[in-house]
Amino acid sequence: MMEYKGYVGKVEFDDEAKVLCGEVMGIRDVVTFEGESVADIEQAFRDSVDDYLDFCRQHGEDPDKPCSGKFVVRVSPELHRRLSMQASAEQKSLNTVVEQCLASHVSMGPRESRAARRQTRQSRVSARKRKPAKHAGPGSK
Repeated sequence: MMEYKGYVGKVEFDDEAKVLCGEVMGIRDVVTFEGESVADIEQAFRDSVDDYLDFCRQHGEDPDKPCSGKFVVRVSPELHRRLSMQASAEQKSLNTVVEQCLASHVSMGPRESRAARRQTRQSRVSARKRKPAKHAGPGSK
């Protein structure tokens, strides 16, 4: 995923057309872009976001998809019960407990999650590169 001006682009490879294609997420309209290389797709994404924002500005439209903050979630009766018990124990509303659970599991923004993945990869690489210290036994030089 890519981020530009607060907008996220999802990119996939079209094996048939042999191009990278993407879509700007979280907006009112369908805005797509494509490119043959990483540099091309990144530029196409930025151009698409800029063009879309200009279009919305010219037409007096809000580019972001509206979200009311309300949606229905269906869960098992057992999970519902456990969440209700947790809410009671914490003296919170069920809504507050569910909101906190969701917030703790929603992915970070693309930039932050890339940095977190990079940090994890670097930690794994560093761990592999570290070799156990050799301990010399008595009498060895």
